[in-house]
Formats: sequence, structure tokens, C-alpha cells
Amino acid sequence: MYSDIFFTNVLRILNERGMTRKELHDLSGVSNSFLSDLTTGNGNPSIKVMEAIANALEVPLPMLLESTDLDKESLDVLAGGAFRQSLPPGYERVSVVLPEHKAFIVKRWGEETRKKLRSY
Repeated sequence: MYSDIFFTNVLRILNERGMTRKELHDLSGVSNSFLSDLTTGNGNPSIKVMEAIANALEVPLPMLLESTDLDKESLDVLAGGAFRQSLPPGYERVSVVLPEHKAFIVKRWGEETRKKLRSY
């Protein structure tokens, strides 16, 4: 299930950046044949491989595993039932680049939110 989300995100990022599998291979060190298997849904990557790909794409690994363009119905089908999200309804995980002063405020919001989530 998470490998489906992972490879969907990898394909999306490759497309957005106009990158080829060869370029991803060169940056990640993951073999072309395995990248082919992965991007066709036939690969089952280890954490080490996923981390190498995330680093090559300069994207946090959790974003490749949780963030998805797939709709709820597609996620439910992949999960073989109701897809269980890691966050309660009304919360969303985001990754952004901000100037220091804005990042300080967002970090404080993040700390407050983590405290709230611990109570769930």
C-alpha cells in the first residue's frame, strides 16, 4: 500500500521536474532496472532505497509516503478497506521553506499541535 503511494509520488515529482529515471539513478545510486520495477508498481523498496530516492529528489521521505494525489476511494481500494491516515481529521502535514522569522512562528504552531495530538 505505502509502496503504491511512494512510487506514485516519485513518478509525479519526476514528471514535475522533467527528470528521467536515468537522472534519478545517477543521483540516488538505485539501479535502473529496480527504478523501472518501482515506477511500474512491481518493486518493493526497502527503507534504505526509499531514503536514497528521497534524498536524490530532495524531498523528505515522510512526504513521499503520506502525501498523495490519490483520492480517498483509490486509497481505500489500495488499503483493502478504509485507509487509515496517521493524522486525525482536520490536520494536514506540510513541508515548506520559509524565512527564519516565519519558520520560528510555524515551529511554535507545530509544537502546540503536537501537544494536542498527543492527547488523541
